[in-house]
This record gives sequence, structure tokens and C-alpha cells, in this order.
Amino acid sequence: MNPINSTTGQELTVRRHAPLATATDLSVEATKDISGTLNAILADVFAIYLKTKNFHWHMSGPHFRDYHLLLDDQATEVLAMSDPLAERVRKLGGGTLKSVGNISRVQRVLDNDADYVDPLDMLSELREDNQTMTARLRAAHIVCQTHNDIASASLIEGWIDESERRGWFLFEATRNAA
Repeated sequence: MNPINSTTGQELTVRRHAPLATATDLSVEATKDISGTLNAILADVFAIYLKTKNFHWHMSGPHFRDYHLLLDDQATEVLAMSDPLAERVRKLGGGTLKSVGNISRVQRVLDNDADYVDPLDMLSELREDNQTMTARLRAAHIVCQTHNDIASASLIEGWIDESERRGWFLFEATRNAA
């Protein structure tokens, strides 16, 4: 309800300014810590996605079809993490990655620009990347727990299971390979 002018008895219009910060009950420190952690995961997600697609596009050999389809499925799953990650950062009031250059400065996953990579080496490299992603997700979960960010921690729990599954599939595809 707007205040009333005591002289005229007319209702005064009060302009309210929208707050600049996203409404959250988490501290500024929590927002900074969680946003930084999630943005690093997001950069790694894009790096793993592109590496997986690279290997998918350049797969060859007697198991081409199986590996090609496996990597396509895995790339789709990895990319599906990107929007929820970025939106979670924004919900907390943080800023997200803005460009390919920004991703390259933040990513911790190594690129592979080789002209040829043996198919089993492709799968092994992606297995290691996914295992590392699992470890980084566990560390991010701890950051979220420290700041009582249940929503981010909950999302991360599902992604841990997915990255473990990708690593398992890649391990089994290369076990006892000839």
C-alpha cells in the first residue's frame, strides 16, 4: 500500500527499485565459492563434450559403429549438464562462462588435437577424463555442503553417477581389447 499525502489526502506513488543481486539466503562468500566451483565444472563439461565429439567424428576401426554410437550417447549426456550448471550459478547470483575463450581459460581437461588417435587410446583418454570429472564433482559437492547449498549438491549427486557410468562403459569397452 502506498503512503497518503497528509496535505491532499491523495495516495503517493512510491517507486521501488528492484534489487541488483539475485535473492538468495546464501552468503556472498558462498555464492563466490560455489559459482567458481560450478563454473570450473562447466568449463570441463564443455571440454569433455568437445573431446568426446572429436573422437566420435574421428573414430575408425573394426568396432567403429559401436564406439561411434557410444561416444555420441556420452557426448549428449555430458552436454545435458551444461544448462543446469549455468542456471544454478545464475540462481545463486553468480556469473557464468561467456565464450569459448572463457572456457579455455577455466577448463582443466586437456584438449587432444592430434591428427590420429588409436580408438582404444580415445576410449582410455575419455575414461580418465570422466574419472577426473567424478573426483571434481565430489569436491564440488563438498563445497556445496560446506555452504549448505542443498540444491547444487543434489544436482551434483546425479552427475557423479552419470560420470561413473560413462567411465565404467569406457573401461569395459577397452578391457581385454585386442
